[in-house]
Amino acid sequence: MDVLDWTTFLIVCPLVGLAGFVDAIGGGGGLISLPAYIIAGIPMHQAVATNKLSSACGTTLAVLRFLRNGLINMKLAGPSVAAAIVGSALGARISLLIDATILERALYFVLPVTAFIVMNKSLFSDRGGVGVVLNRRTYLTACISAFFIGMYDGMYGPGTGTFLIIAFTVFARMGVSAANAQAKIINLATNVASLAVFLWSGNVIVVLGLAAAVCGMIGGYLGAGLVMQKGAKIVKPIILAVLGLLALKLAGVY
Repeated sequence: MDVLDWTTFLIVCPLVGLAGFVDAIGGGGGLISLPAYIIAGIPMHQAVATNKLSSACGTTLAVLRFLRNGLINMKLAGPSVAAAIVGSALGARISLLIDATILERALYFVLPVTAFIVMNKSLFSDRGGVGVVLNRRTYLTACISAFFIGMYDGMYGPGTGTFLIIAFTVFARMGVSAANAQAKIINLATNVASLAVFLWSGNVIVVLGLAAAVCGMIGGYLGAGLVMQKGAKIVKPIILAVLGLLALKLAGVY
């Protein structure tokens, strides 16, 4: 495509690397990775689609880590992943049917609201523990949340993991650690399902997405290696700065 040159990589790859770094420290990487593609001038549909490729790679690593440590309850993961796949694929299809201009304008509302929720950790109701109590309430919460939040992830994506954690801690009464583990495998399912739809539609810029994925994983590795008690002090200004750049881009300032 004509917008893909060395400057595109120069903008996207460092920002996605920064997204991985921020996500490992305090969460909210998606608030940087999607804007990175738009700031670089990638058309809206292709930005969302290519971001799915780089996001899926990073989420895969996180899921493997949780699986290795036995933190994911597979009995709960089964039906919730199925619901997530359906919701995310549907969301991706809806996204492709919406005019790119409308999707861009919606970002003025979606990203600030998402940023507020992601950076407001008091919304999490941590009940402690890593176990999951399997009952009707838990299954319903997981499946309903996976479907509707998965639909959002198929359309946009930023904040999906946080939204799932809030749903699990508030409605299923899980501890944050357990909720985080379950959210990761659902988030992987939503990424893969929507990515499949976007690949089929031809909107994924594979070379750029893979290059960004490598940078994101490096950023995540570096971020995970830091022991920071107050990571939000770094995360918040970075997210706000990137959202500021995105606002200027969407406003046509540059």
